Amino acid sequence: MFARIGKKFREFVMRIGYVFGYIGRVMLSSMFFFKREKAAFKILVMQLYFTFVQALPLTVIMSLGLSSAIYLFGYSFLLSMGQTSLIYKLLVIIVMRELGPLLVAFMVTARSSTAIAIEIAGMVISHQIESYISVGIDPVGHLVAPRFIAVTISVFMLNLYFSLCGLLGPMLVSLILNPSNSYGYLDGIFNAVSMSTIFVSCIKSLLFGMVISISSTFYGFNVERASTEIPVAGIHAVGKGFAGILLVDIFVIALSLLF
Repeated sequence: MFARIGKKFREFVMRIGYVFGYIGRVMLSSMFFFKREKAAFKILVMQLYFTFVQALPLTVIMSLGLSSAIYLFGYSFLLSMGQTSLIYKLLVIIVMRELGPLLVAFMVTARSSTAIAIEIAGMVISHQIESYISVGIDPVGHLVAPRFIAVTISVFMLNLYFSLCGLLGPMLVSLILNPSNSYGYLDGIFNAVSMSTIFVSCIKSLLFGMVISISSTFYGFNVERASTEIPVAGIHAVGKGFAGILLVDIFVIALSLLF
């Protein structure tokens, strides 16, 4: 029994070491990415198009719908207590700081993480990765680094659009339903937004993008030879991506409360 426990522990330590080694290699390759050939830049542009541009309309719709619902129900609830001035702080906390970055990260994970993992897993199964290595091309620098940069930038930019639309959208709803409540809306929002809120939101989106890209590429490479492993890689990438996002979110919230 002790031998089995020791074996499992050694495998766990080796696995953790492999994961951190992969993360370090991705970070290093990303730092020197802009010195690479034009083909890698094409991958970066295409990944930005798929992850950011194509996801932008859905992000805007989701942001407007969520923020409008929060404003309508929150304002009615706060009105019953005579605390309607708190609606601005409520919107900023939920839309910009907490729920916004999380929803954007979940959406990108659902859309892009599976696609990236399946694409790379298919390249491993079809021996394309071996072909890259045989001609002296680093697959991490050529395939992973542009996706790492593109997904991280995409999550960051989508979070900015989500926050902007989420904070300005309720003003349009208020203008339509009750114009008298819209006076002073922008002043209330600007007074409720703080630099710490903006900083936490930006840090979350950047870290979430890193988690999504690393999880999807890692499990894409983590296949053997059977084609049946390709969809499994996509499932693992999404599941582990969600778990990593939640852990990072808890970690950032804990740090923000401490400091």
